[in-house]
Amino acid sequence: MPQTITRGYKALIDQANAEVKTLTIEEAKALHGRDDVVFVDIRDPRELERDGKVPGAFHCTRGMLEFWIDPESPYAKPVFQEDKTFVFFCAGGLRSALAAKTAQDMGLKPVAHVEGGFGAWKKTGGPVEEWAPKPKA
Repeated sequence: MPQTITRGYKALIDQANAEVKTLTIEEAKALHGRDDVVFVDIRDPRELERDGKVPGAFHCTRGMLEFWIDPESPYAKPVFQEDKTFVFFCAGGLRSALAAKTAQDMGLKPVAHVEGGFGAWKKTGGPVEEWAPKPKA
């Protein structure tokens, strides 16, 4: 018997966009580089390698988000314990809406996500740098 999905991804994204602040590219560019703002790139490593990255952005794959945010998790990252604004982005603005909603639901605040994601950032001349792998220890 086939599965019956009762709430599809579009409904989830619509709900996320209704509950989380969505930044235009221009608003996001105005926040870039500020000490009180952390840009969180949730794209997977292949996307970073292929397309580049926003300078200074913290990379957190979508699959580790909840574990890296929660200070009780053995995988918690200190960046998520800072008193800053967290701006999530992905390639096109869909995954980042879901990630920002999850982060907000967990208690992280303030959070926002970038409308159009990295694609819109790059297309409108936002700063981009090539991805470089971490040196092996």
